[in-house]
Amino acid sequence: MAMAELKKMKVLPRRAPAPHHLKKLLFFKKYYRWALWLSLSLYFFYSSFLFPTPTAPAAPAAGAHRPPELGIYVYDLPPSYNRDWLAADGRCRSHLFAAEVAIHEALAGSPLAVSDPAEADFFLVPVYVSCNFSTANGFPSLSHARPLLRSAVHRVSALHPFWNRSSGRDHVFVASHDYGACFHAMEDAAVANGIPEFMRNSVLLLTFGVRSPHRCQEAEHVVIPPYVSPDVTEWAPRPEAVKRDIWVFFRGKMEVHPKNVSGRFYSKKVRTEIWNRFNGNRRFHLRRKRFDGYRSEIARSVFCLCPLGWAPWSPRLIESVELGYVPVVIADGIRLPFPDTVD
Repeated sequence: MAMAELKKMKVLPRRAPAPHHLKKLLFFKKYYRWALWLSLSLYFFYSSFLFPTPTAPAAPAAGAHRPPELGIYVYDLPPSYNRDWLAADGRCRSHLFAAEVAIHEALAGSPLAVSDPAEADFFLVPVYVSCNFSTANGFPSLSHARPLLRSAVHRVSALHPFWNRSSGRDHVFVASHDYGACFHAMEDAAVANGIPEFMRNSVLLLTFGVRSPHRCQEAEHVVIPPYVSPDVTEWAPRPEAVKRDIWVFFRGKMEVHPKNVSGRFYSKKVRTEIWNRFNGNRRFHLRRKRFDGYRSEIARSVFCLCPLGWAPWSPRLIESVELGYVPVVIADGIRLPFPDTVD
């Protein structure tokens, strides 16, 4: 049984809202630009010994161009690796795995991005592998992830010298899936697959994180927040202005594995146990079906349960920051985003 950990989040007053037509864009770019900067800054600071510089470079002359302290070069890959997926299905930009899209787009026009790869500290390989909604159940398929990424690596290593120069150690991939770069929703299959060999030298930005050793973390990585739509900030009331008439809230799957795979239970039976023990308790507002007003329920709640699903992490934790409830994390050994920096 997973162990519940209560994480108390301090509610801060909101800033005045941006104009309606700019709000989504500002939140989208600002949040993920910050997330990417912090992720790579922390990694670069603690692992700079990987690429030691024997002699300090000469100081540039007055008025000379100075590159940013942290420079990221974004490979301009053919649209079949990224943009075509957006055109095929709009969910690619908005579902819980969409950090791979958000980070790529946040870098457009960012001072972190450099046009000259010679000035880069890191190289982003922007491949969208969570956008194949071809499965019958509506969830994204990851069966194409490894060959698509392998193709991208072959391309950048053939056309540019930078991958081969470092064996990919200064290259960055966003792996915002259940078990990161293991590319499978089921933990046993993910562990059996492991991280592709060609990605193991690189830096991975993962939404998955646990404190114990795990095959899906066997590469340099930073745990980042999962994607939450900027729509949250458009309508969300000020936390202190909302009547909190729900003590404990959860809406989501609570039953046996919906695919009926023998011996596999969704959430390791944690959600089913919550339902069996507390359904009918007036202090618990538990619901199993989708509801368009889901976030209005969150805004009325004091505590929101964040149990594991297939993987330990959940976007509910990030929604709590925006909507001002207290998340109750139920996932053994989970590592939260930026664990070495955010207490």
